[in-house]
Amino acid sequence: MRTLTIQLLTILSCLMWSTTAFSQSKTYIPVSKELYQTILKKDSLLFSAANSGNIEKLKTFFTEDLEFFHDVGGLAGYKETIDNFKRVAENYGYTRRVLEPGSIEVYPIKDYGAVQTGVHKFCRLENGILINCGTFKFVHVWKNTSDGWKISRVISYGH
Repeated sequence: MRTLTIQLLTILSCLMWSTTAFSQSKTYIPVSKELYQTILKKDSLLFSAANSGNIEKLKTFFTEDLEFFHDVGGLAGYKETIDNFKRVAENYGYTRRVLEPGSIEVYPIKDYGAVQTGVHKFCRLENGILINCGTFKFVHVWKNTSDGWKISRVISYGH
């Protein structure tokens, strides 16, 4: 009986080690540094517009066939997404979005654009200090259109 227990513990230890070893993510290295920088710049401009409540500028970052998937709010299209940004700007002008350093990854999508994944925080801005932050994950699918890079799909989760 003792031998069986030792064998089971050995097997369990090996399984735990292999799960831990394989769950460690490799260091992210952009496939294209130029694409990575382009998307980071567009992301920065997008949320500069959002954080300042510039809805007219914000509209230019999304395709009209936008699908915005939110784990709590459900699916929204272009108009509903813009209306949500307007509501936040009008009622919660103190809300700010901040990227988690080192969380952004960008990968090309052949003949379409790019996918961006990352983690960001939404915080209250009070007396120049960010407080009450919530941290969430996101996926943005960027389409390289004739009018420039635009987001066609958003997945926001972990709320």
